[in-house]
Amino acid sequence: TVKVYGHFGAPILCFPCQDGDANNYEGYGMIDTLAPFIEGGYVKLFCIDGDDGHSYSDKGGDKGHRAWMLEQYYEYVIKEVLPFIYNDCGGFILPYTFGCSLGADHATNMFFRRPDLFAGTLSLSGCWDSRYLFDGWCDTNLYNNCPMLFLKNMPKDHFYIDIYNKRKMILCVGQGPWEIYGVENLKTLKGIFDEKGINAWVDFWGFDSAHDWDWWKKQVLYFLPKLLND
Repeated sequence: TVKVYGHFGAPILCFPCQDGDANNYEGYGMIDTLAPFIEGGYVKLFCIDGDDGHSYSDKGGDKGHRAWMLEQYYEYVIKEVLPFIYNDCGGFILPYTFGCSLGADHATNMFFRRPDLFAGTLSLSGCWDSRYLFDGWCDTNLYNNCPMLFLKNMPKDHFYIDIYNKRKMILCVGQGPWEIYGVENLKTLKGIFDEKGINAWVDFWGFDSAHDWDWWKKQVLYFLPKLLND
């Protein structure tokens, strides 16, 4: 399922939270929060289903199969969702990726794997390490879906570095309830950015900022104008 909100503006590919679907943003009030941007023609949202039940959330399943399913989700986005967005927008236009919680992990992964196909990313309260839900296990498929790993090993002269720095990259986490893993991992990721010369905006909100929709709505209202501002 792909649910489209808006008629004009910058396309934004929206990934749901863990085990969520295309109704996630509407159901939790994010569409209402973004209504001025949507109705004003500043953005056009493309909300898609997740498939975490076959990958991240399948805790009892075979890890190799789960990682392979995660790679299939990546392939689905690149080969099916992006052409849908191009068709709906009337041509080749780079969408932003956006997600909260595990949706932020998907949004970050898609952007950093293929910066040539995306305009940037807004990622809120992610975990940013795919191994977390795989008990530290990793294979090639999981590695390829874990920016924490593939960016660490990316050569400083890789041509993607220049592309990253022509895009908008905002990663934010609060330091309040249920944010501890995201805080530590984003600190690690920031160190990788700094070491590689990747000019991402990494922001740590206060100790009252929780892993919750109310805070993500505040953050998106703060960051979205900056993401869209040329």
